[in-house]
Amino acid sequence: MKDGVFPLAASAEGKSGHGLAVVRTGSGRTPPPDVRPSQLDRRVLLGTDLTVREEVALADRRVDREHDLVLGGSMARYRWTINGAAFPDSDPLTVRQGERVRLHFQNRSMMFHPMHLHGHTFGLQVGGARKDTVIVRPMQTVNVDLDADNPGQWATHCHNIYHAEAGMMTTLSYET
Repeated sequence: MKDGVFPLAASAEGKSGHGLAVVRTGSGRTPPPDVRPSQLDRRVLLGTDLTVREEVALADRRVDREHDLVLGGSMARYRWTINGAAFPDSDPLTVRQGERVRLHFQNRSMMFHPMHLHGHTFGLQVGGARKDTVIVRPMQTVNVDLDADNPGQWATHCHNIYHAEAGMMTTLSYET
């Protein structure tokens, strides 16, 4: 950064307002508390807007197994679920080594849920970008494919950790 004083702003998708910090690398005036950098008014880039490079894309192959992950819950009861159950009572998502697995993240709540899978990356069905976390917007569905290539018991949860702690978690479990 150059010498000066710069606003550092963060805006949560789907919410109003923003957080503000100041980065000072030299002299200069502190920006007013209501400063809004013009970058916050630009279009939000989503993973589905990206196109994967061929060398890192998942190979094209048939899907061996599919799992629905219906994301539910509400602020009123503050209980968050996958397929109607809160962790640790949620059923595991079973897979076998070598399978291509399709996950259908179906958000049936009015909250954003950044869904995260440990131990694997997945390819988005639209654009094919490789990720381990994908935002599932309220009342929307996101489909992803993964290769079951890392045996174990892997957490799958909402990355809003307060949702995971209130039950929105399960495991991706390899069977033998």
